Amino acid sequence: MLRRLPISATLAITAVLVAAAPVLAHDGGEGWWGETNDRVVTNAGFILIVFFPLFIALVSLLQWRLEKRKDRRKAEAKARAKSHGGW
Repeated sequence: MLRRLPISATLAITAVLVAAAPVLAHDGGEGWWGETNDRVVTNAGFILIVFFPLFIALVSLLQWRLEKRKDRRKAEAKARAKSHGGW
């Protein structure tokens, strides 16, 4: 039974994707945005060009802040362990 599971899952996913294609192509294949021209495609490209560097910068800043916080907590725990005597 476990041998058939990957094959069955692959067939089920393929069937769903094949059946979904006609549903997504409504209104003569225009899609959700409507009729697109060169200006719309160019603006979408510019939006992507701006979005990805901003996203990377913001996530990097977030990671940097979390790393600083982690290092501060480690230093505080180490200082607490030294002050209590211990072995």
